Amino acid sequence: MDHPSLQSTLRELQLFWRSSRFWGTFLAVVLIFVVTGPYGTMDSMPAGKRLAYWLILHAVAWSIAILFSVLADALLRKVLNRMFWRMMIGSLIAALPIGFAIGLVDYAFIGDPVSLGSLYRVVFALPLCALFCFLTYLTMHRQIEQATAEIPPSTSILDRLKLHNRGALLRLSVQDHYTEVVTSRGRELVLLRFSDALREIGATPGLQVHRSHWVADAHVEAIKRDNGKILILTRDGTQIPVSRSFAEEARRRFG
Repeated sequence: MDHPSLQSTLRELQLFWRSSRFWGTFLAVVLIFVVTGPYGTMDSMPAGKRLAYWLILHAVAWSIAILFSVLADALLRKVLNRMFWRMMIGSLIAALPIGFAIGLVDYAFIGDPVSLGSLYRVVFALPLCALFCFLTYLTMHRQIEQATAEIPPSTSILDRLKLHNRGALLRLSVQDHYTEVVTSRGRELVLLRFSDALREIGATPGLQVHRSHWVADAHVEAIKRDNGKILILTRDGTQIPVSRSFAEEARRRFG
């Protein structure tokens, strides 16, 4: 997989992991299966066991389906325009490993051995995959489209910001999976790897002073030592740590 596709895939997976809407949908589906007890589970399993069975089965199935649908969305973007169909193709392909996974869950709860003859479970997995894709698309497609929109290489990181935050670029900092972009007009978190953000700085003169920090030359007020540590003092009063690997260049540039 090429670098842009891998980056897009990782961004989408992060969106799923952090989305309360997605987890709410997942839990709602699990509860529906627990309450209705389809495929004979209402008669063959008490409530507690039925809850554990459907929770584990859906967790495994949805995890596999997410991975396949996100990969398909990234790989088929140049072939299919509709994200829904890209995700649906990935979800349906996932039916094969999901069918095998269902066999393992059935073996754990029911004792039904897994064999080639039991691959009928793939047929059972197909509607689950289609259901997953449909519900996921309804709850997540806007977030995915926004986060994975292709950006031309010449685009500045400022183009990712809301209009009222677009000013002179002052500094960048890592915040979990986001990059915090600070400008003369405000600050904003952007779902972007720090290394990619550095490539979108453009002509703004500045220096990376730490693995998690970059600062524009014009924003540096002074460089100082504090208990043996080197710090950059910015014009807005922020203190940015300077790591050893960047210390010499920082002293040369700002000292």
